[in-house]
Amino acid sequence: MKFEINPKYKHLEEFVLSMPTRFDNEGICIYDGRNKIRVFEAAGLKLNVKSYKVPIFINRIAYTFFRKSKAFRAYSYAFELEKRGVETPAPIAYLETRQSGLIHRSFFVSLQFEADGNLREFLDEDTSNEGKEALMDAFAEFTAELHEKGVLHIDYSPGNILYKRTGGQFLFSLIDINRMEFGPVSMEVGCHNFRRICGNDEFFTRVATIYARKRGFDEAECVKLFLHYKYEERKRRDRKKAFKRKYLGKK
Repeated sequence: MKFEINPKYKHLEEFVLSMPTRFDNEGICIYDGRNKIRVFEAAGLKLNVKSYKVPIFINRIAYTFFRKSKAFRAYSYAFELEKRGVETPAPIAYLETRQSGLIHRSFFVSLQFEADGNLREFLDEDTSNEGKEALMDAFAEFTAELHEKGVLHIDYSPGNILYKRTGGQFLFSLIDINRMEFGPVSMEVGCHNFRRICGNDEFFTRVATIYARKRGFDEAECVKLFLHYKYEERKRRDRKKAFKRKYLGKK
């Protein structure tokens, strides 16, 4: 077993070490997909625990000897985000178990962020933008500030961006942060980063314009890039769906 605990939460060590035996049968499940997320209460705190899917054999070798696990990366990247002034649920610990000498299960523990929702719930491509302008504008400015701080969230999808209304403003928090890059973010890379966000052309034009103004980029060029990357991403998804229907029998 390999683990590390944030010194601020050293008193939660016993709870963290119990995860391999407790996770599957305790807590409240809030996500059950490729990975699983459960919420627990310990020492008066509400804790979010993410259990990553056991990697395939070749990846178990890679994560054991050559690469850092997803749990470790999520834990360490959370500190980097905090250092750069970017909101993310406070990191508490990561833990890895071994089986036959190779990494088996891994967990990332953080404080539960009490959000109003995520962008996937709020932004629906099939609905109008009426009433969404304030959040659109705040999201565009948040992402511009994120990129100005040298932060690129590789999995920048609507479900990984939480929001909360506070004091008449929106607070955004990043989750699923095991894939991040840190360093200068160019206009092209920044615009490409929006490709997985849901929204119609009106939405993208508005967000691109605000993003460009915030970063000092050419507005027309940003709008052009936003729409180009959006359509490229849509075509990629359509090809993927067609492949699954044809060769895997999936709808």
